[in-house]
Amino acid sequence: MGGREVGGMANLLSAHRDLADPAHRAEVAALWGVADVPATPGKTAVEMFEAVERGEIRALWIACTNPAQSLPDQRAVRRALQKCDFVVLQEAYAHTATAPYADVLLPATTWGEKEGTVTNSERRISRVRAAVRAPGEARADWRIVRDVAQRVEAVLRPDQPSLFDYATPESVWNEHRVSTLGRDLDIGGLSYALLETLGPQQWPYRSGAEAGQARLYADGIFATPSGRACFAPISVRAPAETTDWHYPIALTTGRLRDQWHGMSRSGTLPQLFGHASEPTIDLHPTDAARIGVKSGDFVHVTSRRASIVLPARVEPSVAAGQAFVAMHWGEEFVSGQPTTAVSHGINALLPSAFDPVSKQPELKHAAVAVMRAGLSWQWLACAEFPAERWLAVQRELRGYYARFPYACCVPFGRDRVGLLWRAAAHDPCTLELKQEIEALFGLGANEPVLSYSDARRGSTRRLRLAGDRLVAFSLAGDVAAGDWLREYLAGAVAISTLGRLLLLPSRTPPKSLVSRGRMICSCVGVHENDIVEKAEKSTNSEAPTVLHELQAALGCGTGCGSCVPELKRLIATHAPLTVRGAARPRALPA
Repeated sequence: MGGREVGGMANLLSAHRDLADPAHRAEVAALWGVADVPATPGKTAVEMFEAVERGEIRALWIACTNPAQSLPDQRAVRRALQKCDFVVLQEAYAHTATAPYADVLLPATTWGEKEGTVTNSERRISRVRAAVRAPGEARADWRIVRDVAQRVEAVLRPDQPSLFDYATPESVWNEHRVSTLGRDLDIGGLSYALLETLGPQQWPYRSGAEAGQARLYADGIFATPSGRACFAPISVRAPAETTDWHYPIALTTGRLRDQWHGMSRSGTLPQLFGHASEPTIDLHPTDAARIGVKSGDFVHVTSRRASIVLPARVEPSVAAGQAFVAMHWGEEFVSGQPTTAVSHGINALLPSAFDPVSKQPELKHAAVAVMRAGLSWQWLACAEFPAERWLAVQRELRGYYARFPYACCVPFGRDRVGLLWRAAAHDPCTLELKQEIEALFGLGANEPVLSYSDARRGSTRRLRLAGDRLVAFSLAGDVAAGDWLREYLAGAVAISTLGRLLLLPSRTPPKSLVSRGRMICSCVGVHENDIVEKAEKSTNSEAPTVLHELQAALGCGTGCGSCVPELKRLIATHAPLTVRGAARPRALPA
């Protein structure tokens, strides 16, 4: 059973049994108390939305997923959602990209509010309990399904015993347990009581067993009719899309270290944006030079399905002829003016092709063209917000995305929470629009701010101070000072002696500001330059010892551990290590 536990019904239908076999179908039907169950499987995600667009499916019930962000070819997905007669969304977050398409929104609990079991990747089942009470009218997924089903069956099967008489998560799990008997995942010997007494257990755990089975199929007998393993002969195939003269770049997508899926949950934690703060497309230096862009320049990224504007980042680790964009950036965080080819987030660029056996979409590759966007006017606004207010402001700012060719709004901070707004266009926006958005950052016309304006160049700078700290700023036209102003704001650096020097457009701060660099350890809040300084001063000659030094002194790498590989790379580059008996010279700074 997974963390979002729907129940035994879903597990039965997804079990590795041949439901085309009447005997197997009879077993399932008998367990459920129905005459029969379908002999053929239902449609997978991509097939389902294709069927909606053809009119074959007229109602959708969506749970535990956000298809308006996560599926490929977003224009097709959204056409289907718009066309569908009735859409029910079972969701823990009301701000997801799918939520606006829902006719009915059912508030569901999330992982910290759940009771039940969860199984990890080594087949170990754990008993879990809710850490906090579910807010408002939110209900567990299994309970939502049960409650709706009981109301429907009262109409379709009046005065008959309920087929959905589950009282607790345990009763759902007990049905699932029965469905596993005699199969390779047999858990007939497990119970909630045993899990609570002995702790997590591995399946299979058959009736009468004293422990789970650590290694599957050690006896050489597999869960097939013959008892022998079945191997699928797989041949290497090219991606569904190949590059050509019109689309010469192979775009790959993947995860950011600190984010999860569409960021509906992780995107509400500002500290998780410290490692990768804004969306970018990573290009190899030779490709960037050919296109005529440098890091920070905006580019059009266009596939056969959609187009989106993104800032470029020149990154030597990306292979020539390839580009990389993180999969998480949906329209909640980055978007732009609606056109016939506008992208609804990164996944809109990707093809809907899928593997014929697993039905898994080819979400990691598309052929694209990358061209300089030439957006000469930029705007950067940044401010601190009370912890209870920033999410509401961010959602309000999303309503302005369509007014610009490029717009993005992301949170930042740790002890203090802030929002970063970035927009780009061919020409300056109207004064009225600019003032409307600046007011959301506490930089309204009636606020006490330091300001500078050059109407001829479309350049303005507005800053608000609170005591000895910078708490909000807006730079339009010339945004060169944005990086160090943001560091002053985020780091609560004392600025009382700077006064109007804060209005300088220079990329260099008006007084010595020691940049801490990029966030490396999000758990503890340790930045790159702090790590480099400590590594360079180390007197140890072995990398593991230097790593332990950093962990002891700074705390980095002692939480979730996801930053440890990056710590090792920084150590290899900057620490005076001994390699094969000789001191290795340090790498020159970039």
